[in-house]
Amino acid sequence: MDLIFKSEEGDRLRDLAENKDEEEEIQEELSNMNKWISTLPILDDYDVAMSLSKEFNMNITQAKQSLEVFPREYLIGDKPIPDIVKQLKKYRRKLKGEEKIEFTKSIDNLVMEYGNHLSSCIKSIYWLAPYETPLRQMRYKESDLRKLHSVKDEHTRRDIVESLCKYWEANLHRGKEYNKDYCSLTKQMTKSKKSFSKTLKGLSNTSIKKSISSQLEDMVLKSICDNQGIGSRQIHEMLPLKLHRRSSPQIIAKVADRLNITNIDGEYYKLPMEIKKDLYAYTAAFIDSDGYITMDRNFNPRVGIIATGTRGKAFVSELHKELKVGKLHLDQKSPQDTRPVNRLNFYSQADIGTLLEKCRPYFRMKGENADILTELIGIKKHFKKESWAKERMTELFKLMKYANHSDNTRFDFASEGIYMDDIAKYRANSKLNLIQEYESGVTV
Repeated sequence: MDLIFKSEEGDRLRDLAENKDEEEEIQEELSNMNKWISTLPILDDYDVAMSLSKEFNMNITQAKQSLEVFPREYLIGDKPIPDIVKQLKKYRRKLKGEEKIEFTKSIDNLVMEYGNHLSSCIKSIYWLAPYETPLRQMRYKESDLRKLHSVKDEHTRRDIVESLCKYWEANLHRGKEYNKDYCSLTKQMTKSKKSFSKTLKGLSNTSIKKSISSQLEDMVLKSICDNQGIGSRQIHEMLPLKLHRRSSPQIIAKVADRLNITNIDGEYYKLPMEIKKDLYAYTAAFIDSDGYITMDRNFNPRVGIIATGTRGKAFVSELHKELKVGKLHLDQKSPQDTRPVNRLNFYSQADIGTLLEKCRPYFRMKGENADILTELIGIKKHFKKESWAKERMTELFKLMKYANHSDNTRFDFASEGIYMDDIAKYRANSKLNLIQEYESGVTV
């Protein structure tokens, strides 16, 4: 039995050794291939593929495939790294001391790794890799590198390399002494940068090859954003001939489901990118116009958005997906027995606090309501046991009543114990500064 076990173990080790040798051979072959390609002059993609196939005894298809390798986009939770870094730096403002220093180190590590990723992207562009030094001095994004990778013709490649070489040469000869030559070479560098940017801007995003599946997803998403409430059959009829032949209304329905697009009785709805980019500005506008900010008699904060009909249902459903907080109440009976009412309500104290903080700069009508609720949440969170807390929360309740009904001439404020002479006093008694000082770490 021991002999059998040792024999199997020996076979396994030999297989591992052989696999390792094969892997090393492949790596060495790829390295030799990349070195050989870097010695070629600037040619178009087809000529390079032909030369590569002759030199390394492979067919033209294999040669083209080896040239088209480009690293996958660096994403964290479907977000690009620059957006993540921006969010982290914004959050860092709230930190202090050692915690802030450690957080900064984490951001620096992420930036460094992203720099390594961009370097890998540049190296994958075989005709541009030798010019990485001047390319690093240009302004570009990862998507721009992908556009450069898609350049196949010799003329465009030569224009790009010429701009980089002129910049590189001027930078090498400029020196550090400020004189006439320094100024002239600096102008040359600026001119070369502009030339590079102009060429890069002229490269169409459509030059980046996409699979039929990706093209179909893009067209479905665009059709729905441009025509809210459209059906799968209508989308299919609007597709270009190439995509129309390769799809059907049933396939489009599956694509829409995969893209997490809201489907209301066969009609599709999706928030446009313009709204997503300024999500909290639009949310504040909808709360201002079709929502409410209030509290109940037990001092519980409440925020909500109300919409009617099919489009209203689609809107609150999409907004709920994007905000990732709140609770949906769909197809509720209207008091007037008209169209169904759909609500997106926020009950969690933490969620409401975060939502109001992000929406506050954009409120036009309910700014005072937001400040009242922010103060209420701060008191309940940090000063609930203070002797003045309950009295102040009662004042906030009266202020909220007044803010919500001040334009109603028939509302009986006296029945709620609210008198006009007290409103200014309640406002002057604000504890917002005290709460902000406490949350910022200032000793009070």
